[in-house]
Amino acid sequence: MIARRVAKEFKGGEAITLGIGLPTEVANYIPDSMHVMLHSENGVIGVGPKADETNRDNRISNAGGVLVTIKEGGAYFDSFLSFSMIRGGHIDATVLGALQVDEKGNLANWVIPGKLVPGMGGAMDLVVGAKKVIVAMEHTAKGAPKILKECTLPLTATGEVDLIITEKAVIEVTKQGLLLKEISPHSTLEDVLASTEAELIVPNGLLG
Repeated sequence: MIARRVAKEFKGGEAITLGIGLPTEVANYIPDSMHVMLHSENGVIGVGPKADETNRDNRISNAGGVLVTIKEGGAYFDSFLSFSMIRGGHIDATVLGALQVDEKGNLANWVIPGKLVPGMGGAMDLVVGAKKVIVAMEHTAKGAPKILKECTLPLTATGEVDLIITEKAVIEVTKQGLLLKEISPHSTLEDVLASTEAELIVPNGLLG
């Protein structure tokens, strides 16, 4: 549900990087009629939907190691060129998961102190280099809010998040604060407010 909603944010002609985990599922919901270039930081552009038994190639995977397809016109390259695309400002949008996001658009998504992690990956580069940063995540973790007044975990970047999409809501980060844009058909305003620590700006159209 989250991945399907994220796909609606894309415009034709954009270059988009999908982070590992949930964001990679977005590739499965982009309409065939829309031409976007999906970039994977391990050195692929033109990524298509997840591979199945009929079209899998064990040499083609996304940054999370999931076997994927590649569309006509796609290309492979090394990490140097891949990160040059990111750091050079050539990526229109990136979609990442998160451990925490706060009302200032700060993002924590790479480490929980005391737990073993494989490394930062390309998260810092992606959120600073992309023109738009979309966080795709579950609204809570074991019932605890993930959208906070202030992140408590080590930050990946400060003030870079533009949009948060969860199974409960779509929330835009603005200069005035977090603006509630949509409520999921499977949720309610009361539920969204109760499961969000940060204050939300609620337009009149969502109050009734």
